[in-house]
Amino acid sequence: MKVKICGLTNLKDAQTAVSAGADYLGFIFYPSSKRSVDIKTAKAIVNTLRAAPSCPVLVGVFVNETGERMAEILAEVGLDLAQLSGEEVPFLVGDERSPICGRSYKALRPASLAEAEADAEWYAVDGNQLSVNGIQLPSLLIDTYHPTLRGGTGETGDWGMSAQLAQTIPGLMLAGGLNADNVAEAVRQVRPFAVDVASGVEASPGQKDPELVRAFIRNAKTAVPQE
Repeated sequence: MKVKICGLTNLKDAQTAVSAGADYLGFIFYPSSKRSVDIKTAKAIVNTLRAAPSCPVLVGVFVNETGERMAEILAEVGLDLAQLSGEEVPFLVGDERSPICGRSYKALRPASLAEAEADAEWYAVDGNQLSVNGIQLPSLLIDTYHPTLRGGTGETGDWGMSAQLAQTIPGLMLAGGLNADNVAEAVRQVRPFAVDVASGVEASPGQKDPELVRAFIRNAKTAVPQE
């Protein structure tokens, strides 16, 4: 089970996540988010993480940025992947002409299974063919539906719907209302490729609680016995 700790804004929290065994770290470049980080701060954090013996896959989270701008930020900050959390077109993740093709995946907030399945046909990428430092890339992220907010709501999603999607979409990452107390059950019910958390391991918006980060990662990775 892979784990992404998202909404990181400072080096201490990032290092806590690394030491606890996180596979992905997420940095949000969306000014309206309570967990947004500026490029200068993110670059300083990433430079320190890259200098360590091991570094997780580093993800930039974007909302309705152009492909060119996302590619620029990935290069400037030193990130591996772009997570597209707005109304981006499928071209950006699936077309070879896109400047972020092969290093991006879409986050969806479907209101129904039918909507999720239709969007997955357009946006899901073959994560099995892609990896960073030996870690498989997610093919798609499923977050809790909300009419206006773009993730980070703390509201639990429809695990039944997500479980159906996980059966047909290899590389599915689950987000939405996860925390240290419920992530094990979410993993058992959905059987996703990975889980993603931001607000569920915070002491306050943008500031992680180290104990919650460690408990979340431990509970997620031990929820299902290794086969």
